[in-house]
Amino acid sequence: MVAVQVQDVYKFYKKFADRHKFLTIKSALVNKTLFGDLQVGERFEALRGVSFDVKTGHTLGIIGENGSGKSTMLKILAGISQPTTGSVITHGRISALIELGAGFHPEISGRENIFINGVILGLTRKEIQEKYNDIVQFAELEDFINHAVKGYSSGMFMRLGFSIAINVNPDILLIDEVLAVGDASFVPKCLDKINEFRRHGKTIIFVSHDLSTVERICDEVIWLKKGQIEMRGYPKRVVDAYLEYVGKKDADKYQLQHDKEEKKAQHDQREIDGLQNPEKRWGSREIEISNVKMFDGQGKEKYLFKADEPLAVEFDVQAVGSEKDFVFGIAIYNSEGILCYGSNTVLDDYSAKSISGRGRVRLAVPTLNLISGTYFLDVAVHKFDGYPFDYHHLLYTFRVTSGQRDVGIARIAHRWEFSESIRLEKNENS
Repeated sequence: MVAVQVQDVYKFYKKFADRHKFLTIKSALVNKTLFGDLQVGERFEALRGVSFDVKTGHTLGIIGENGSGKSTMLKILAGISQPTTGSVITHGRISALIELGAGFHPEISGRENIFINGVILGLTRKEIQEKYNDIVQFAELEDFINHAVKGYSSGMFMRLGFSIAINVNPDILLIDEVLAVGDASFVPKCLDKINEFRRHGKTIIFVSHDLSTVERICDEVIWLKKGQIEMRGYPKRVVDAYLEYVGKKDADKYQLQHDKEEKKAQHDQREIDGLQNPEKRWGSREIEISNVKMFDGQGKEKYLFKADEPLAVEFDVQAVGSEKDFVFGIAIYNSEGILCYGSNTVLDDYSAKSISGRGRVRLAVPTLNLISGTYFLDVAVHKFDGYPFDYHHLLYTFRVTSGQRDVGIARIAHRWEFSESIRLEKNENS
């Protein structure tokens, strides 16, 4: 049996212009000028011919970049918005948790908002009264339920909204991103409830940027791109394809930005004789570093890496004379300024012998093992006692993406082991 049927749905928003002004919405509708005479460039096409079915008891995930049409689709399914053309057919009671605090009146208490929202969702006052204690307890708001909700934090809003949505016993539950602002300790409780709904044959449509959760709880995933279905199918396959697309897009964007910054740096270097900012670069320049680049395992220059990818840092050096005391080093800092890793040729047991004229240095890292984020690179050459020839501090950046949900600084290889008295089950697709 099908719980949700979406057939050829289009949703347009008008970009208002002077030549399309009208006195009233009514006159525009009567004259059929609200959308009918708009040129393509004068309307925003949020959804373009979207069609899909959701079987009763299935969980469908919808993923995509910001502006791809995910939230618009969920609002149409919830009846908050109407499609410009096309149709949506649903079977059963719908409960939607779409916009944080939507439907809450800020000046009245959480208690009063529960009754108002319950009525909106189709419950009688008696039914709400019967479910009231369960709603408050699940939301963990016993101490705040009689306070005006305008004083609630975003996490409290989410907890109350989610608790109301699930306690109206819907046949179809719509969830859009709100778990992202929930309290860290409350989100697992929400996911447990979602899994309970799945076991009881409820239909769930789940929009989220948390791709690991999408993979774990969904039976099928749709990837929306610019208002159209780009791909639909098995969660792992769709999520991987989406990540590959985003990674390539980010890499291209990051490469373009890096090229622009590199040109600017080269221009600044010519103008001020080589980055004379004492906070970013210092040293005697008896040995000078230039042309710092990063490469992947295939020798391609890039600045966006996956956590399990190799990385190589390469730079040119030039010695004014002949030197016998020199050390090459690198350091990696995260966006919070924390030193993640540093090494140099002395720490790696190299003894300097001689350098003269031009040369090239390359440091190869087989596996980055960093968590997702932006990182900054120091590159330096100095004497054994620390006397700086040329020190480049935080002048180079790169990004790391990871499918893992690690926290901290590094991705450390590990394995869990349990005695026979402890039973755990590894989640699928994790």
